[in-house]
Amino acid sequence: MRILLTGSNGFIGRRVTLDALARGWEVVGLGRQDAPTAPVTRYVRHDLGEPLDLDEAVDAVVHAAGLASPWASPSAYQRGNVRATATVLAWAREHGRPPVHYVSSSSVFYRDADQTALSERSPIPTDAEQINTYSRTKLAGERLTRAYPGEWAVLRPRAVIGVGDTVLLPRVLEAARKGVLPRFTRADGRRVWADLTPVATVSHYLLESVAQRFTGELNLSNGETVELDPFVDDVLARLGLDPRRPRVPVAVAMAMAGAAERYSARFGGWAEPPITRYGVSMFAHSKTFDATRVQAVLGPPPVSVGQAVDELVAVGG
Repeated sequence: MRILLTGSNGFIGRRVTLDALARGWEVVGLGRQDAPTAPVTRYVRHDLGEPLDLDEAVDAVVHAAGLASPWASPSAYQRGNVRATATVLAWAREHGRPPVHYVSSSSVFYRDADQTALSERSPIPTDAEQINTYSRTKLAGERLTRAYPGEWAVLRPRAVIGVGDTVLLPRVLEAARKGVLPRFTRADGRRVWADLTPVATVSHYLLESVAQRFTGELNLSNGETVELDPFVDDVLARLGLDPRRPRVPVAVAMAMAGAAERYSARFGGWAEPPITRYGVSMFAHSKTFDATRVQAVLGPPPVSVGQAVDELVAVGG
């Protein structure tokens, strides 16, 4: 098996590269850096905001490249998530129409509310109702993928954690290491539950999707739910961190985040603010998933959330 892997230098892409090579596959890695961060069969430096001129025969494409930051300019998201996907699909159409496996995001389902047992059949909010620009552009990428004339799969990882993460836990740990990590409190007093997915699980499912020539849509989750605040407290304690955790009402945090975002957009060059409405929402509302379908189609997850956390703690977060 020979695959074209976009975003091969990213968090998910690096793990997919290593796992694919362990299967004896060949990986043509594509990234924007001058050199690969994980060993690949062949590396191609390219910005997918531009047309791709690559003479390469592959058995499948895994499109994992994208802008995953919770805050950036709309034009950056459009280039990184929509135009890049169009580039990959155009290349695939012109090079034998290999199966394309698009790495989307579970955020396409999100609303600013509790959502439990989300499944592939759960309703997806309209563009206007999407929770942020990131999710809106990932949904646009899904539409492009569904229009591809070859075989396609849309795969939506949920809250990916693991060694090498640059998006989820690092932001929590950075705040904790600065000494203050707010604890957002809801007016109704309800506890917040969340599914987390080890990067090893996401990589395994992506490669199984390729190996089994899966077509259609799947949410990628371990199906393991944790109570969010106690989970964070436990990870911090195991890392030797004991930040102040002042209680901040969700409404107050949302107002602060909105003001920070407006300042960034108007005066800050779209630099990521210390707090975003999306970040507050993810800590203020439950998001759990029904993993029945992915496990029925691609099998059980290879590792547990607990094992992934153990590995994170072992390397110091």
